[in-house]
Amino acid sequence: MTAAPPVGARRPSRRTRTTALVAVAVLPLLLALTGPLIAPHTVDTPVTAPFAAAGDAWLGGDQLGRDVLTRVLHGGTLLILGALLVAVVTTVAAMLIGCLAVLRPTLGRAVERSADVAILLPPLLGIMLIALAWPGGGRWAVITAAIVLGTPYAVRVVAAAASPLATAGYVEAALGRGESTAHIALREILPNLRATLLTLFGLRFVEGVYVISMAGFLQIGPQPPASDWSLMVRENASGILLNPWAVIAPSLAIALLAITVNLVTLSLAPDTTAKAVTRP
Repeated sequence: MTAAPPVGARRPSRRTRTTALVAVAVLPLLLALTGPLIAPHTVDTPVTAPFAAAGDAWLGGDQLGRDVLTRVLHGGTLLILGALLVAVVTTVAAMLIGCLAVLRPTLGRAVERSADVAILLPPLLGIMLIALAWPGGGRWAVITAAIVLGTPYAVRVVAAAASPLATAGYVEAALGRGESTAHIALREILPNLRATLLTLFGLRFVEGVYVISMAGFLQIGPQPPASDWSLMVRENASGILLNPWAVIAPSLAIALLAITVNLVTLSLAPDTTAKAVTRP
């Protein structure tokens, strides 16, 4: 027999670990959203020499002598809101279309063929086509491109997860009672897709950050003198040897944002793994 571990050595419950992880992970998000309120300088005012090293300005200056820390604190709000909009719209659209597709085979086949064609379009080419065709271009064009390009893949994920549920006994019973398609999708199928939808939301948020950041780096989306993290990387790349923080700080901010949201969504997702029993 194996002795039970001492009471003090027991592992913390899943809820305790989740609460601690969410509390730690939400801090960078709050810092990015409240950054403009605590920035030490105005965002467009030069405070030092171009590409000056860290000193009076904690992270030094950028290519125009503006405070890098101030611009980093200002640069995340619109990126977070844009990626959040992409994740919400894409996940909701995938949730509705995916569930309807498995309950209506004709619609399902049409959705599957359309998604296959859309997924084959190279993301960068799609972003450029939509952003350049959009009147005035800018951030809204990039957000629209991220939604249009991300929805087909998300629909396939939801449809694949919902397909086994469509033949479950409780769904067949609801069909036998004459329940509407909307009722079955919302009341019978969606409650069993929480883990899939939360994970999908996290992935779509990261995809939104990736698309918006890539567009900013290519100057398809936000334009100078906007304080955008990806735009900062592009603008200050030429002076990376003089003041590395002008490039490293916004790059780390983008990476930390993506990792943070993924950790939160994974920790909130229900644990669907089977628990093994087995120690004799």
